[in-house]
Amino acid sequence: MTLPAGLQAAVAARHERFLDDLATLVAIDCGSYTPAGVNRVADAVGASLTELGATVERIPHRPEGRERQLGDLVIGRLSGSGPRLLLIGHMDTVFEPGTAAERPFRVSGERATGPGVSDMKGGLLAGLHALAALHAIDRRPSVTFVANPDEEIGSPFSTPHIRRLVAEHDVALVLECARANGDIVSARKGIADYEVTITGRAAHAGVEPEKGRSAIVEAARQVLALHALNGRWPSLTLNAGVIEGGSRPNVVAAACRLELDVRAASASEFDLAVAEVRNIVTHPTLDGVSAELRQSAFHPPMERTAGNARIAELAIAIAGEMGFELHEALTGGASDANTTTAAGLPSLDGLGPIGGDDHSADEWLDLSSVVPRTTLLAALIDRVAEAI
Repeated sequence: MTLPAGLQAAVAARHERFLDDLATLVAIDCGSYTPAGVNRVADAVGASLTELGATVERIPHRPEGRERQLGDLVIGRLSGSGPRLLLIGHMDTVFEPGTAAERPFRVSGERATGPGVSDMKGGLLAGLHALAALHAIDRRPSVTFVANPDEEIGSPFSTPHIRRLVAEHDVALVLECARANGDIVSARKGIADYEVTITGRAAHAGVEPEKGRSAIVEAARQVLALHALNGRWPSLTLNAGVIEGGSRPNVVAAACRLELDVRAASASEFDLAVAEVRNIVTHPTLDGVSAELRQSAFHPPMERTAGNARIAELAIAIAGEMGFELHEALTGGASDANTTTAAGLPSLDGLGPIGGDDHSADEWLDLSSVVPRTTLLAALIDRVAEAI
């Protein structure tokens, strides 16, 4: 097989527009809890999908209880032939309002920088421009394009909608950018975030400390015990990333709170690790101290299923036809591909341009990778039937 005639030229012809679109999106502050900014990105995504002839649905987030307001979910449906494809990208970043002004979009040689340039405005645009290039050569795949407003906080609003769409599709392609070394992603660790609340008893630390039950002391013991789990199972990583508690130095701490990040590559290791975390947390060693464990976010592992492997092999073969090597990887970060894979849908991720240093002030996108990687994505969309 060879690339569809004219495809790479159609992608290359859109390169300047891609750069203009990228500059526009990177200039928007769109952290997960900045819904006005996320909705500006949603406006741009919706306009691009409408231009392609898609039927576009915008689903507003309706917060309940103490939930914070999030941006809209965008779902664009393109009628066409072949397998039914679910393309997923996210519109939110991890950055606070004002970051786009502090670190504006810049291009130096073949490197673009700015908040969200790689994670994942570059990937989101690759999906839209790949579809536009296919349309330019009269290819009409059957695609549902999902633009997620809350992926960076675990997709709590989007996940039920994505799960509902899984049953209607044959393959999921997730548009996170390729790893810094160019790898695509066929497997990801599962992630669970937990909040630990430890309750002790306050007392005067100088006059009658024996009456106190220090929640901080118990928290310190638990952090050490939890971190000792790293390495017990080959793929497990666990981090206590937040600890806060107490009121004054002369008061035995009555309360302390931890936030934990637990990750593993397989469902079996994940279940074993979570069981041990629960055992450590819910069995305090200090008399008179209690502790509760609450799960605040969850992504199941994206295991390398046979379906995922077939799509990865097809992508690698297409890259070979284009003249470059491509490799697949397991990565520790989660994405919406965890959800689609766990729901039984063959999935592949890391299909955007090459980028790196995500979530940092040094985030970058390799502009020389935009045309080849967008062409690869478009060809994969066009030929995905070969893998199912």
